[in-house]
Amino acid sequence: MPPAIQKTDAQWRELLAAKGAEPLAFQVTRHAATERPFTGRYETQWASGVYRCICCEALLFESGTKFDAGCGWPSFHTPADPDAITEHRDASLGMVRVETVCTQCSAHLGHVFDDGPAPTGLRYCMNSASLHFEAAGPDSDTQK
Repeated sequence: MPPAIQKTDAQWRELLAAKGAEPLAFQVTRHAATERPFTGRYETQWASGVYRCICCEALLFESGTKFDAGCGWPSFHTPADPDAITEHRDASLGMVRVETVCTQCSAHLGHVFDDGPAPTGLRYCMNSASLHFEAAGPDSDTQK
């Protein structure tokens, strides 16, 4: 089934530029590039809020599920909505991994590994360039 949101590369570039996304966002989200470890803006961020897809604003993760995996990328143990993320087998770079993409727009997010903490045992290793952080407001019930 095709994603609900489809655009040309030119349209994605324009949208990301209008949002003020970092320059690497287009290559990461539309062409499965990976930012270098320990360089993403959300890798060491611990503020309360939610993480959304930079391309379509789909809710992906809540800050309370973020943990320090020591891998150099923001890591989460549980998606906010399991249906928001689609997983694909990725056999690139001479290894087999599980790629994660936004279900709504097919933006490449990162990969998921089975070496995370409880309660899921999963580590959703995301590129900061694929995410947009929305801080929790004073009346928010978002967990920290």
